[in-house]
Amino acid sequence: MKLTRRQFLKGSAVVFGMPTLIPASALGMNGTVAPSNRIVLGGIGIGPRGREDLAAFLKQPDVQFVMIADVQAVRQEVVRVMVNRRYNNQDCLKTREMFDVLGRPDIDAVLIATGDHWHALATILSVKAGKDVYCEKPCSMTIRESQELAGAVNRYGRVFQAGTQRRNVDNFRFAAELARSGRLGKIHTVHASILPLEESHEWLPAEPEPGVDKVDWDRWLGPSPWRPYNKDYVQGRWRGYYDFHGGAALPEWGAHTVDLCQWAASADDTTPVEFEAEGQTIHARYANGVKLIMRLAGFKGEGNWVVPGTCPVRFEGDEGWVEAADTGKIAVSNPALLQSGAPKEMAGTDPTTHVRDFLDCVKSRAKPAANADVTRRGHIVSHAASIGWRLGRKVQFDPVAEAFVNDADANRMCSRARRAPWHV
Repeated sequence: MKLTRRQFLKGSAVVFGMPTLIPASALGMNGTVAPSNRIVLGGIGIGPRGREDLAAFLKQPDVQFVMIADVQAVRQEVVRVMVNRRYNNQDCLKTREMFDVLGRPDIDAVLIATGDHWHALATILSVKAGKDVYCEKPCSMTIRESQELAGAVNRYGRVFQAGTQRRNVDNFRFAAELARSGRLGKIHTVHASILPLEESHEWLPAEPEPGVDKVDWDRWLGPSPWRPYNKDYVQGRWRGYYDFHGGAALPEWGAHTVDLCQWAASADDTTPVEFEAEGQTIHARYANGVKLIMRLAGFKGEGNWVVPGTCPVRFEGDEGWVEAADTGKIAVSNPALLQSGAPKEMAGTDPTTHVRDFLDCVKSRAKPAANADVTRRGHIVSHAASIGWRLGRKVQFDPVAEAFVNDADANRMCSRARRAPWHV
């Protein structure tokens, strides 16, 4: 029916004359964040550690988590319930297909907390899909994957944060700043704690493979070589197996401690030039003469560390030293070094401030503390050290070419084949 202008205006007066009721939450009032300012988040492969990350994200008022993809149905449901309880609704969706998450145009960023063997490829697929990424560590299985990950992040202009949260934990930040500021004198040695160097090429006994609706074993394996199903793998006990846990476990711990040593030594843009293993200790040297020592530390501070706690690091200069560890504590050679303000004690495993750094950078498009370039070189150090350990001899490394010098055996170990169809 054709309306005259008079009839339209008469009817519109009734509608437009009534007050429009808009919820305060839609306007960002009463402490809420308007939807237009929220970061919509999805998850890929969220297990126990991933749920700690997720809890930190859910505490942020400007985040809305909407979908979990996991190849294990049990984990899908755990995350769905966790999210819906937080928002007091039933809106969180679950799927076993990560491309369901990556294909949603409303999702701005993803949290990746799969097993190590999926980290790099999942990140590359995510940035290609236009998503910013927070990825648990270690973010790569090889030197080549470290390069591919950073290359993809930069090529597609995405924000990336590795889950090396200690870069945003106060006592570690304070220790690194003491080293970088010159208050310890000229830095000559940095120490990174590591786990025992060991790896296995064995297979666990084959068990009946569950249906894909419960565990998608083929997708869980992804780019890794095929092997028969065993429930221990998918329940987190894949650690120590070469196909799933790169570099004799060194990158897992080194992603934190070696990374911090890189930072303290002002070496984020380079790597050591030589590596040599002596039993369970690895000695490395930078081109400027600074030494990097990777050595054991137990869960109670064993290994001649002054400060107790996991992931201890020590930075030594001509005029003093400092140690920091996950207890939030710090030890120094001279109490006067703490006069500029002792840091508050915060557990090094708490990702809250690291998550906040990522979210702020998603909005500003700045680079976060553990960005792709920092992660690339820090991870390469751990991978190069593990290759030297496997070869059982000193190896020389070129930080510019990111390759071993005149060493075909070592260079062949810089990459691994990926199982089809999982290629970059």
